Amino acid sequence: MGLQTRNALRGYSFCLHKAYFDCGYALTSYIKLIITVVGIGRIMVGGFLFVGIMVFGYAIFCYFLGRWWYLSGFALASAEVGNQFNLFQKEMRKKLK
Repeated sequence: MGLQTRNALRGYSFCLHKAYFDCGYALTSYIKLIITVVGIGRIMVGGFLFVGIMVFGYAIFCYFLGRWWYLSGFALASAEVGNQFNLFQKEMRKKLK
């Protein structure tokens, strides 16, 4: 997609940054459980500020992890793994050869 097309799409930048965060959030699915348990424990002893800082830091971490995932090429590799098991992709690759 060219730069002109990206600029013409309304909300492209927002959707790109949302995709970065969503990807990082999905990649850290098991860490979320640990953070939840620690957060609940800290809230019970009155550590609201700590939990708020931890949540904010986790959100920043998710964003940068997702950004790294996309920019390093792992997102394309992940899509290719899915394509290896996609029947339509298998048929198209046979026809294009």
